[in-house]
Amino acid sequence: MSIDRATVAKIAHLARIKVPEAEQDHLAGELSKILAFVEQLSEVDTEGVAPMSSAVATTLRWRPDQVDDGGTREAILVNAPDRAEGFFGVPKVIE
Repeated sequence: MSIDRATVAKIAHLARIKVPEAEQDHLAGELSKILAFVEQLSEVDTEGVAPMSSAVATTLRWRPDQVDDGGTREAILVNAPDRAEGFFGVPKVIE
């Protein structure tokens, strides 16, 4: 795929960057080279290759799934300007 000056101008407009007209021909050539490389990548046979999320093989550390209150309610409520039954007290919003 070849990119021309008009396409470079449109991309620059969409990206909200100012590209001088003297640079547009050079950028068109550079963008065409990039797209040619991407097209080469599509020719690579990836059949049977598992998708990866990282280049390094890692395993997740598991912990038991336990529900608890964290044991810090009183330490947190010390900072509350108003407390109501063990929770933050807030002004009524809906009447």
